[in-house]
Amino acid sequence: MEQESTAEEPEIQHKNQPPVEPVIQREGNIVNIEMTAQVTDVEISEGVFYNAWTFNGTVPGPVIRVKEGDTLNFTLKNMDPDMPHSMDFHAVHAAPSKKFIDVMPSEQGTFTYPASTPGVFMYHCGTSPILLHVANGMYGTIIVEPSNGYPSDSVVDREYTIVQSEWYREHDEDAFLDENPEYVVFNGDDFTLKEQPLLAKVGDTVRLYVTNVGPNKVSSFHVVGTTMDQVYLDGNPKNVLYGMQTVLIPSGGAAVVEVTLTEEGDYPVLTHQLNDASKGATTILRVTKDGKDNHEPAMNH
Repeated sequence: MEQESTAEEPEIQHKNQPPVEPVIQREGNIVNIEMTAQVTDVEISEGVFYNAWTFNGTVPGPVIRVKEGDTLNFTLKNMDPDMPHSMDFHAVHAAPSKKFIDVMPSEQGTFTYPASTPGVFMYHCGTSPILLHVANGMYGTIIVEPSNGYPSDSVVDREYTIVQSEWYREHDEDAFLDENPEYVVFNGDDFTLKEQPLLAKVGDTVRLYVTNVGPNKVSSFHVVGTTMDQVYLDGNPKNVLYGMQTVLIPSGGAAVVEVTLTEEGDYPVLTHQLNDASKGATTILRVTKDGKDNHEPAMNH
């Protein structure tokens, strides 16, 4: 009779690395950026935590703002002791086989890119399988400001950044492939932008930098109670549309959306893929006489 093994399987250590501030320093038109790849617990719904793969310990990762014509010196420090990670900037022109290469565990790599195209872009880990890295939280937004600005710059009073993304069963690749997320969220969770509405004053023109990082869903981005003055597809000032009710943002795409708010009250902001909105992808744009939060209960939509 065979003897059964009594050896215990090694315990998998739970990693929860504290968030790290990115380093972004400008020297003329050279921008030096240092970011980390790390594993951190993030709250995706009230009391619900996900052991996420992240940039700098937050999901989404830090917003990066540079200017058209800048050169980016980017350093990725991989604090994950178990897995390689990398950076894929949608904003740059570079050969992926040379500039989006893996950084091994506990090592770092530095890469140089030109930021020659203005707009709003996704960044994400480019390590294979990319779906696994993006679905687990490795994404963010980089804004490349146009060298001559946007035609509407003079009328914009406030601006906010919104990132739409999806959460699936934790680290479940089959769930990622099934495209049926448990949560679809703005800025990483389904509660922060409901508890802390976006604020504006009556008469303000508000600019929203909106990125849909997916990994699977389309965003039908909509602001209830108004139409969009201007929409710059992918944030490029040459790609302008007027009077839109809803803007379609594919996974991996972005838009700059501008609205003017003429009446006091709450304006729901959501994806008009309503099944996804019901899973969390909503917020409130709260308009008051003085632009401050009146702390009234937010309307449901």
